Amino acid sequence: MITATVFRRIPRRTKCFSEMGRNRKNKKKNSGWGEKQDRRGYAEIIKENKTFENYYKEQNIIPIEEWEAFMSALKKPLPATFRITGFRGQAEQVLEFVKGNYINNLVTKTQDGDVIDKPYPLPWYPDEAAWQLNHDRQILRKVPALEKLHKFLVSETDSGNISRQELVSMIPPLLLDVKSDHLVLDMCAAPGSKTAQIIEALHADESDKQPEGVVIGNDSDNKRCYIMVHQAKRLNSPCCMVVNHDARFFPKLFFDRPDGKKEQLMYDRILCDVPCSGDGTMRKNTMIWKQWAQTSAISLHNLQKQILHRGTELLAVGGKLVYSTCSFNPIENEAVVSSVLIASEGALQLADVSGLLPGLKRRSGLKSWKVINETPQEYAKPEDVPEKKRRRYIESMWPPSEEDAERINLHRCVRIVPHDQNSGGFFVAVLEKVKRLPNEKEPIVKTVTEVQSTEDTTVSADSTEVTVKDTDVIENAATSSVDEDIADTISTEDAVTSVTPTDDASTEGISEPPQKKVKTERSHFNSFKEDPFNYFDGEEELWPEIKKFYKIDDAFPITQMLTRSFGGKKRNLYYTNKRVKQIILTNQQKLKVINSGIKTLCRSDAEGVDCSFRLSQEGIISIFPFMSDRKVLVEQSDVIKLMSTECPFDYTFSEKMQTQLKTFGQGSIVFVCDPEITDLSQASSKSLIIVGWKGKTSVRSYLDKNSRQHYLRMCGGDVSQSDALSEKQPLETVSRDASGDGPEQDDRTAQEKFAGSANSEEKKKTNKNDETLKEADQGGLSTIKAEEGQVGASDPSEATPVETN
Repeated sequence: MITATVFRRIPRRTKCFSEMGRNRKNKKKNSGWGEKQDRRGYAEIIKENKTFENYYKEQNIIPIEEWEAFMSALKKPLPATFRITGFRGQAEQVLEFVKGNYINNLVTKTQDGDVIDKPYPLPWYPDEAAWQLNHDRQILRKVPALEKLHKFLVSETDSGNISRQELVSMIPPLLLDVKSDHLVLDMCAAPGSKTAQIIEALHADESDKQPEGVVIGNDSDNKRCYIMVHQAKRLNSPCCMVVNHDARFFPKLFFDRPDGKKEQLMYDRILCDVPCSGDGTMRKNTMIWKQWAQTSAISLHNLQKQILHRGTELLAVGGKLVYSTCSFNPIENEAVVSSVLIASEGALQLADVSGLLPGLKRRSGLKSWKVINETPQEYAKPEDVPEKKRRRYIESMWPPSEEDAERINLHRCVRIVPHDQNSGGFFVAVLEKVKRLPNEKEPIVKTVTEVQSTEDTTVSADSTEVTVKDTDVIENAATSSVDEDIADTISTEDAVTSVTPTDDASTEGISEPPQKKVKTERSHFNSFKEDPFNYFDGEEELWPEIKKFYKIDDAFPITQMLTRSFGGKKRNLYYTNKRVKQIILTNQQKLKVINSGIKTLCRSDAEGVDCSFRLSQEGIISIFPFMSDRKVLVEQSDVIKLMSTECPFDYTFSEKMQTQLKTFGQGSIVFVCDPEITDLSQASSKSLIIVGWKGKTSVRSYLDKNSRQHYLRMCGGDVSQSDALSEKQPLETVSRDASGDGPEQDDRTAQEKFAGSANSEEKKKTNKNDETLKEADQGGLSTIKAEEGQVGASDPSEATPVETN
């Protein structure tokens, strides 16, 4: 019976694969400019949904005379947009390079006659940091004239200097108006593009080298939190942390007061980008055309209102909260905002942002809308809802009275529609807290004992009780994607389950239907416990050695360094700012921290080195200003040599660099490149700062392939040299030679071979060429690789840009 089943299936699979092969060939043969085909080989989704059209015509989200333009824009692929990331100094260099090498010289017409629109800066985004190309991502890959730009974007995205983020997704962080000393909470942060923008805003003031502010990125989905970690770590900021909590019941945090008591921590800025039905993303999430149903908003409304309400409770008086969705539906937008505003009794106000972001085309918020069921049938008022459906259709879904709509200035909400500026759909509302909420008391002050008592009663992440919501959320709502290029649509986990609130998570004023409690299965991620955060007490045994080797100033805040283990050999040392440390130490038992801190030092077992820790590229910015040793000022030609040659010899660099290298022994070193400075003390945010290693006769960098390519571009080097080097032997795979005498002997042999070969006339003509050095050193270079591998092998993960700890 089993054999028969196997033999029946083989012909089917063979036929299926052969048909797929023919389809791929036909697709490749017939593909061309502007042709709409699914890149995975599946049948193209028909972009039609009469229910969608009828519903939004009833809601009157746009004038009827614009309906054709609205639907036409929705059916077109979403144009590619990208944003230059990082802090101001480096971002300005990347912008200058992009404009000079990829945009200004881009042809506007191909040999085949196809017209190409040049990328253009978004007029409302500050400092020309965001750009749009009116072609979709598939065409960007197909058209030869755009291929060079596409490869650049991919490489720089991987190295963290470019973020391919949707236009409308960039708006909420800009409206938050974040300052360097603000405490910011991103309640539903994954996958993290908006969180990254907030971190950049925190560091925007270059005069503030160590911002006091903090960005807390939260998400209820543990898996998506780790994707957010990758986004945040690309910015190398010690001012952020990633946590894992249900936004509706985000715990109250505390901080230490001078009198020894603990005071509740309130946030200066909060971003509330809630899970939604996501129909504003139909231009790229084409499955929504097929899956869309008007009941999705009904199922999500209460979840969204709970998250917004919790955000307003945590917001400090005088603070701002931005509520946003990628949905057209007023049930998810104006209905949620108006219900919370009215309940606040004047404590919250809608801010007028019409004068902000000039150049952004926007529409006013709706003042009235309809509640329609799946039939479709309109319920004019809550009393019209049948008794059996009243647990789903709650009163806050209906529009406020005309008087209330005018009083709360509902028109100040911002709506973005696709045909105004060739974008996706979006909704934004900026709320300001002018006084405490009706049932809100002054920030809680507790003794240390009271705080610990509260922490002991906090619900454990390992044994979570959840409540089941309406099951049609799964059937009707679009699922969320963790891809950075996919807009933040509904997360099924967020919509379907809710963590039982802790004792300090107020839900007062929130109408919630009766729910049935069930136990969830304990998943791998729920049962996994993060490593602890152990901060230095200032008397760590390993610190004097590090301090002496790098000559670190006493002003360096050593107590802000931490490890992720209690005992044993410390592998990595991390650094956070003072406020992050305070939040973690005061709230360790109630706050599930996924990641915080930037890796600054890594253990190295290299022999013959006076320090057992080397510097990390990730955290070099934090410790660099306090170092007075192990720094080398290099020229652009030196950086090109370092990035394009594997373990180059010292004597192949400029005389200036050679002279400096002779003063240092083996070990970790920092290369600084800036044509505008003559002294290392003048290094700024525009300076290229590269962590490397000095061996006995050679040096190397600790950078992955994409980062090497980035530095090559900035210095005018040939990126293809880096490609060839990576294909030949990646730096992170260099083997380790445990012997102490071998490398030194082989180094001498290599130099003798090179000197001898240089005596001939042929070699004299070419000994300045790098390739001659490689040919002359058949055995020496490989042994130097092994010597440098003493460090590389001790921590091979350094060359990998994604880490969870």
